[in-house]
Amino acid sequence: MSKARISAGTLLQLPASVRSAVRNEWYHATSRLPVRPEIVLYEAFGGQGVLCHPEAIFRELMAAEDLQHLHHIWVLKEGIDRQGALGDLVDHPRVSTVTRGSYAYVRALATAGFLVNNATFPPSFAKREGQVYLNTWHGTPMKKMGRDEPGQVAATRNVLRNFLMSDYVVSSSPYMTSTMYESAYGLLNVYPGLVIDEGNPRTDRQVLDAQGRAEVRGRLSRAGVDLGAADDRLVVYAPTWRGASFARAVDDALELVARVKALRQRLGPGHRVVLKVHQQVYDLARSHGEVAGMLVPNHIPSNLVLGVTDVLVTDFSSIAFDALATEVPIVLFAPDLEGYINLRGLYLTESELPGPLVTSLDEAADLVASVGSGSPADPLVSHREVYQAARARFAAKDDGQASRRIVDAVWRGRRDGRSVEPIRRDGRTTMLVYLGGLKSNGITTSAINLLRSIDHERFDVTVVYRHHSSGDRAINAGRIPPGVRRLARIGKFTTGKLHRSKRRRLLEKGGRMSPVQLQTMLALLNREWRRCVGSAHFDHLIDFSGYSPFWSFLMAEAPTDHRSIWMHNDLRADQMRVVDGVRPFEQHLGAVFSSYRFYDNLVSVSPELRDINARGLAEFAPADKFVYARNTIDTEAIRAAAEGDPAMAAQWPGDHLLEWLPDDDADAPTRPLTPDVLAAQHEVPHLGPEIARRLALQSVPVRSGVTRFVTVGRVSPEKNHGRLLRAFAQVRAERGDVELVVIGNGPLFEPTRELARSLGLGDAVHFTGLLHNPWALMRTCDIFVLSSDYEGQPMVILEALVLGLPVVSTAFGSVSGALPAGTGLVVDRTDEALAEGLRAALRGEVPNPPFDAAQYNADAMAEFYRAIGAE
Repeated sequence: MSKARISAGTLLQLPASVRSAVRNEWYHATSRLPVRPEIVLYEAFGGQGVLCHPEAIFRELMAAEDLQHLHHIWVLKEGIDRQGALGDLVDHPRVSTVTRGSYAYVRALATAGFLVNNATFPPSFAKREGQVYLNTWHGTPMKKMGRDEPGQVAATRNVLRNFLMSDYVVSSSPYMTSTMYESAYGLLNVYPGLVIDEGNPRTDRQVLDAQGRAEVRGRLSRAGVDLGAADDRLVVYAPTWRGASFARAVDDALELVARVKALRQRLGPGHRVVLKVHQQVYDLARSHGEVAGMLVPNHIPSNLVLGVTDVLVTDFSSIAFDALATEVPIVLFAPDLEGYINLRGLYLTESELPGPLVTSLDEAADLVASVGSGSPADPLVSHREVYQAARARFAAKDDGQASRRIVDAVWRGRRDGRSVEPIRRDGRTTMLVYLGGLKSNGITTSAINLLRSIDHERFDVTVVYRHHSSGDRAINAGRIPPGVRRLARIGKFTTGKLHRSKRRRLLEKGGRMSPVQLQTMLALLNREWRRCVGSAHFDHLIDFSGYSPFWSFLMAEAPTDHRSIWMHNDLRADQMRVVDGVRPFEQHLGAVFSSYRFYDNLVSVSPELRDINARGLAEFAPADKFVYARNTIDTEAIRAAAEGDPAMAAQWPGDHLLEWLPDDDADAPTRPLTPDVLAAQHEVPHLGPEIARRLALQSVPVRSGVTRFVTVGRVSPEKNHGRLLRAFAQVRAERGDVELVVIGNGPLFEPTRELARSLGLGDAVHFTGLLHNPWALMRTCDIFVLSSDYEGQPMVILEALVLGLPVVSTAFGSVSGALPAGTGLVVDRTDEALAEGLRAALRGEVPNPPFDAAQYNADAMAEFYRAIGAE
């Protein structure tokens, strides 16, 4: 079946893996086609119709005598009626349509010279050289958006990606620029394009003469909307959508219909109330027969409807700001006011709203009835001054000519007298950090600690990572500090079948590929970087993971002034690590090493580790590239997690929340739920941290008169848990009042448990698997022990010091950089030496002075700034 013959509907019927493969081939194949500057592609609300700002710009371009060479393509969802959407232009020779999700759509996306969208293109889209992308967005925000919306930071991922790819964004006012673009979507300091602050194009459609009003009313009537008598006052009820996410809007159509009916009855003759729902819930609403006669069709633009509206009843929709352009009286009716504000939040106070705000339908009806009466309740009287202030603040340039000014700026290059400016910069240095896989491990902990320690008044920090919607990785993403900009990577690297083998060779050989193949892959990676991050430039680029050849080469293609990659371990030893008789990391770490030539600094996490890596990897980089920066530690977070929040403890409903904890014979590393998911299922989402703390404590209950050793880390070869078990067996044979707690999981989890049983330690060694709060359990233990063959700078040593535990460690190569001077006991890497170290700890002979975390962090951050070239 050829790509052109697979319709969007047919594609949706295929298995997910096949759909993904087909789309990848489409995106890759079309990326090599020439860009056609005479084509303009428009998309509004994901293909819902010919609507919003794109529609207004389309009409302006169609009418422009000097731009008749342009051909216009509208994106429509499958099932959208072309005649209804395009009206009198449906058969125009310079206008065509494509179905969203089809091959024709992907081809048009890749080849159109101009792209106009009021929302987002799909995750696989990447703007190409020669394309001009105008993102108009779809309204001035009244409700919280993007990063400002509680719990919705991850939901911004495709929006932010689209903004960073765009050449222009449209703004209605300085308020929208600062609130929406600079703050809510974090474009401050990093947006590479220009902001066109020349008003809302769609409000041009509201400016109607008598004939225009008659045509719009006729169009509504022909669509089945009951407008009543010609002299009836038209009241438009236009609430915003409701729901936990934009993709899963609530179907509240029947409730809205009941309100319209009640308003009609309450207002009586002389008024006609119609319903205009948000684009996202239109399909849900029209499926209910009860909306007949009152639902405004989706294909009739809201702003045309506003042009014939006498009174607007809305809540927190941006349509309230549109109404200001033609001075339509506004009544704000929000029956769920308190709950909505708590869930979503508003930018404006009640005193800033351009109309009275009420919560009951009777109050709303009384206010509508009073419009034009001149009474104190008349919104035209009570809110005259605040309405005019709102118009000046939010809609000063909505004068019916906004589309013309935008067309001047984008298509004609006429910017004199126009507000076409870059996003503001506040003087901070920009930094982008790749965090790695966000698995629950030391690298992730180090990354989160670093993000909390950076001076954010000096640095504007962005992080990039692979998006995960659930599990440990999603939880760890939630730990990213709120002031950090997130670029959660979505979509796939579309190399196509032609280059799939080259991609495999890149991951296996890296720079050891043939020069021609490497250049081919670097060009594809350059496109992938632009797909993920757009055209944004960052002063400093940091691969904090350091383990992925895909990311190390991907970031090598990113524009930056200084590029650094982290080395969390003895990487040559890691490369040669044997698991089940094979070396699983040999090839891909070798590929990573070959990417070092693209980096300015190779950063180890201690001075000793720097020397080890400089010697072991000397063939890949000169010695002066090898530098170091110790990891930071978040003392307050560790202590808070260990001790728990008294307020949460006071709200504890009972230990029935913990019943899912596996028994001793269960497979601990594969627990079915996370604490946050469990908390959500029990409808106590705020108690997730307390559940994690109590699960940790319950996993190994405290026993009176017993001294407990504890180790934390991945159960894998380099940690050498076998040596620890054998050493502990010697001590246990001498005294029965000792136990060992092993926190963590990994490839050797089951063999290590079996070794403990074979040593007769079944009752004395406790394997917890992965814990979401290991610090609570560590706090109940007495001595921390590490038995590794090699390490970088293990965070668990610092965490143990914060919790006041004495530390016994084997003499791995970088141990002197992991333990502060005069702290802990270092022993040889033998069973006997480690057993003697455990005995010394039981005798109280391990030095354990107070740990000055503040001074340690200050020193570590000074090292970090030097390492990335910021000092």
